[in-house]
Order: sequence, then C-alpha cells, then structure tokens
Amino acid sequence: MSDDRGVVVIEAEERSVLPTARWVTIAVTLLALALGAFQLYTAGFRPLNLFYQRGFHLLVILLIAFLAFPIGRRKRTPVGWLVDALFLAGALYAGGYLIVDLDGIVGRSGFFLQRDIVAGMIMVVVLLEAARRVIGVTITVIAVVFLLYGMAGPRGALPWLGEWLPGILAHRGYNFDRLIGQLYLGQEGIFGLPLGVAATVVFTFVLFGAFLEMTGAGKFFIDLAYALAGRQRGGPAKAAVVASGFLGSISGSAIANVVTTGAFSIPLMKKLGYTKEEAGGVEAAASTGGQVLPPIMGAGAFLMAEYTGLPYAEIVRLSILPAFLYFATVYLFVDIIAAKRGMRGLTREELPRLREVFRDGWYYLVPLGILIYFLLASVSPNRVGFIAIVSILIVAALRWAIRRFLLRVDHGPRLPPLAMLGGLAVRVVDAFVIGARNAVPVSVACAIAGVVVGVITLTGLGLKFSALMLTFSGGNLLLALVLLMLASLVLGLGLPVTAAYIVLAVLAAPLLQTEFGIPILVAHLVIFWYSQDSNVTPPVALAAFAGAAIANGDPMKTGFQAWKFAKGLYLIPLFMVYNPEIIVGGAPLYVGWTVLTAMMALFAFAAALEGFMFTTMYWYSRVLVAVGLMLIFFPDFAVEVVGFTLMLVVLAINWTKRRREQAILLAT
Repeated sequence: MSDDRGVVVIEAEERSVLPTARWVTIAVTLLALALGAFQLYTAGFRPLNLFYQRGFHLLVILLIAFLAFPIGRRKRTPVGWLVDALFLAGALYAGGYLIVDLDGIVGRSGFFLQRDIVAGMIMVVVLLEAARRVIGVTITVIAVVFLLYGMAGPRGALPWLGEWLPGILAHRGYNFDRLIGQLYLGQEGIFGLPLGVAATVVFTFVLFGAFLEMTGAGKFFIDLAYALAGRQRGGPAKAAVVASGFLGSISGSAIANVVTTGAFSIPLMKKLGYTKEEAGGVEAAASTGGQVLPPIMGAGAFLMAEYTGLPYAEIVRLSILPAFLYFATVYLFVDIIAAKRGMRGLTREELPRLREVFRDGWYYLVPLGILIYFLLASVSPNRVGFIAIVSILIVAALRWAIRRFLLRVDHGPRLPPLAMLGGLAVRVVDAFVIGARNAVPVSVACAIAGVVVGVITLTGLGLKFSALMLTFSGGNLLLALVLLMLASLVLGLGLPVTAAYIVLAVLAAPLLQTEFGIPILVAHLVIFWYSQDSNVTPPVALAAFAGAAIANGDPMKTGFQAWKFAKGLYLIPLFMVYNPEIIVGGAPLYVGWTVLTAMMALFAFAAALEGFMFTTMYWYSRVLVAVGLMLIFFPDFAVEVVGFTLMLVVLAINWTKRRREQAILLAT
C-alpha cells in the first residue's frame, strides 16, 4: 500500500509477518544498506563480473528474505528460529562459496569437485524455500517439476520417469551432478539472464523510485496525474498506459520501463482502486507494448530491416497502426475495470490545479528529463538508473537550499544542523530499506526462473519445441500460429526478447513465407510480437515480476493479470496475417473496414473477458462475442460482416440493458 505521501510501504497484511525483534530489524536495515551501496557502486563506477554481481545480490536478497519472512505466519518459535537459522546459514554458505572460490570454479569448469556440487545442492534447496515463502507454492512446484524433468531419461538420475514422457519431450536425462553444475555453476541457470536483470536494472530503478518518494516526488506526480486525467474514470491508470508506451518505445527495455514509470503509475492505480496485481499487470502490459511502438521497438525495427531488406523508415511507418491497436486494448481493459467497479472521476473543485502543481514541483521533472536523455543517448539502463538517483538527490538538495536560504520559505521550527542531518540520514536509510524489500520478490522470482531456464537449455527443450511445433502444424495456418506462440514462449523462458526473435526468425519466417504465403514483413512482425510474450506470461514474466515488486503484489498473480491485459500481443498478429492490408496497404475502403473490425473485435474481446460492456454482460452475450470474434478472423469478407454484426448485436443488447437499469434506478 501507499501512505499519504504515496510512499510505498510494506504491511503485515500484504506480506508474511515482518520481523518484530529489534536485532532482526537492524540486521535487515544493514543488509539493505549494504545491498544498495553495492548496487550503486557497480552501476555507477565499476561493473563486476556477472557471477560477482549476481552472486552477491542473490546472497543478500536471500538473507533478507529469510529474516523478513519467517517459516510460519505467526511469531517465531524456538523451532522456527532453528529452521530459519539453518536456511540463513545455507544461503550464506552457498552464496559466499561461489564468490570466494569463483576463480577456482572457472578454472575447473566441467570437472567440478564434490564440494562444488554440495554447495549447488544447498543453493537450490534454499532458493526453493525462499520462493515458497516470498512468492508462493506455485512457482516452487513449477521449478521442482522442471528439476524432475531434467533428471528423467535413460542416462539420467530418474530413468524410470523418462519412460512416462511422450516422444517429443523425451531426452537423454542428466545425473544430479550434471544438473546442479548447470544450475549453480553455469551462466544459463540460477545466475543467468533473469537474475542478471533483477541484479542490475530492476534493483537500480526500484531504488530510484524509493529515493523519489523519499524526496517527496510522489505527491507531485500524484497531483500532476490527477490534474491531467483525474476527471475521467480510471484517469490516472489511462495516463499511465500512454506514458508507459511512449517511454517504452525509446527505452528499448520493457523491464526498465516498468521500473521507471511504474514507480509513479502503480501507486496511483492502487490508490484509485485497482488491486496490487492489476496495477502491476497494467504497467507491465503497457511497458511491453512500448517494445512494439516505433521508433526504437526494442531494437526490433533495426533487426527487421536487416532480415527483410526493407528500409528502417518503412518498417517504422507500417508498425504504427498495430502498435496503436495494442495500446487501445490495454486502455480498454483499464476503462472497463474502472466502469465495472464504479470508479468515478473527480470534480474540478476536488482536483489540484495544474498551474499550482507545476509551480510547486516542476523540479521533480528534472531527474526524469535526465533519465530520458541518457536513455535516448543509448547509455545502459543500469547506469541511467544510477545517474537518475544522483540527480534526484542533487535536485532535492538544491531545492531545499534555495527555499531555505534564498526564498526564506518557512519550514517550521529551525533545527540544529546535526538534527537536520540526522533526519536526512533517516530518510535515506528508509529509501534503501524500501528499495531492498521491494526487490526481494522480483529477485527471488527471477532466480527461481533461472532453474526453469537452466533445465530448458540443458535438455534442448526450447529449440525442439520451436522446430517440431511448426512442423506439426500439418499445413494449417491457424495451428501453425498457435504453435508459434508456444514456441516463442518456451524460447522466451531462456532468451531475451531480441534473441528469441532472432531464433524464431531463422526457424519460422521461411516456413510462414514459403508454406503459407505470408508477406515477409508481416511474417517478421508476427514473430517479433510473439517474442514479447515472455515479458508478461508466467512462469517467467520478467516485466510483470518487476511490476509486482513495485506494487508489493504477488508476482505470479501479477503475471497472470499482465498476460490478460496484453492479449493484443496474440490477437493483433492474427489480424496482420488474415488481413495483411493493415500492414502492406490496399484499397482505402477495405483498409478502413479492416481497422474498424479490428477495433470492434478488440473492444468486444476485452469486454467479454471482463464480463462488462456498459453494464454486466449476459452469459449468452459473452458467447456471441466469442463466436463473432472467430468469424471476424475468417478469411472471407461475408463471414467477417457476420462476425461484425454479432458484435453490434451484443453492443445493442448491453446498451439496452444499461438504459433499462438506469430507468429502474431513477424510478426508485
């Protein structure tokens, strides 16, 4: 939740029981300070080897997790203290072992000692338990299933289990030492890409958000959002969708966008009435959409220019309309939820005045301007986060000095210098603690996701799915696209979006062109859009996990909300395939018709999923929407007209129902 100033805080109702013993609170605070100082140093001065960076980050995160989240939800018992002490010792040993003996481990790569494997076993057990406490049992069970899958096979530790696997999933199997070596001692396991993201850009920007709140920027951005969009229902959430899209279109990173704009938008949405998971999901979905919005498109436009041979400017121009449709879908979800829950806009008298808001807090825009400038200058997001933190501290200090000594603004009773410094120190410490605690769920989620990624990489599951699923389509275009979605999701478990797009472009684009006659640019756009789904689709939804960290929400539930809000990632590519005119052009009337049907279908889809269109929908209205949606995708104009007509019928039914309900309400 947020306090009156918009500061993100953690309460017992939102998390498991927080530490009550004074020494535990002090320990968590010291660990948070150590982690924050380490992250700022590596972001701003000296980047470290990935194992040092990720190893130290995970070590401190695990220590904080076991201190802040006891084994039971009640007060710690002596037995609980003993169990927690064992896990703390295990985290300290397994995390410290990798850091202390890294040179030796690298030197004997492939010929690991038994003590290396033992340390890895401890790390896996500790991580599974931390995930259970911090996130929940679901993601822990998923990780265990993948661990069992990695050992299932004729040459694995569980050969009998391999006999139950269907042929497409079968593999040779791996023994315990090989599996642990992959997960703990390699770059594609626990310490792989997901944790790398959490240990750099996510933490840095979460800390930036905490420092913004510490300086009082939270109130300014809340007032600004309400002044601009407060009169609309769900106004601040709608403004967040637009802002996330524009920043994401130039940042090149959905996760960086989540932790940048989410520091402001997510508390606003929570305050308005959206749940924690919905707020994080909306931000993740909007930020992911920024990757398909020109001009940068997360480097996708440049890659597509290379693969297709088309000019970069042409790709950007043709990508604008699909991106607009995507953001319209997220916007509709936000509006429907607001309407369904009766969220009202504020009156003009209740809203802060825009001129006064800017007069009192325009300087808070300076750190954001600096942040955007350096993102546009292609500085790494991690370094940009450090620069932004330094800038907010400088701006806050200058503001205080100007108001105190030049403008002589009354700040209440004059305090001695030592007292003033002490108060400032307390607020800085609070920012570090808030940042560390908000980062615990996302870092643990990313580390446990590394277990899934490591098994997929070791068994070759990703590439196997990519190739075989497309082959199994049997010449059916719709089935091929569904299989392509699944393949992109599986690849996204272990690869960043750009890498997943490259692999699928090589594997799938020729098939889509030669076998199904899809235009080359449409084929690549479809693949690129589908490659984004790993940002918002559990079990490895990195953008959603980042949103959950800021919202203090459950990462998996936030992931499912983001997956729902981002359904445009699946529907709009289907429009591209079955109606390529919206990309390659055609007769103006037909292009206009295609855009109209697309917008109607997206609106009806969002309404049917939420069960609300002007008012609560009848069950048969939702069925009609589903039928109409399928007909609209049928490659025949007459069938499309029938589908569009069904959508209009549902619209009329619900509009009539709404008018009738209003009449009854007025009569009573």
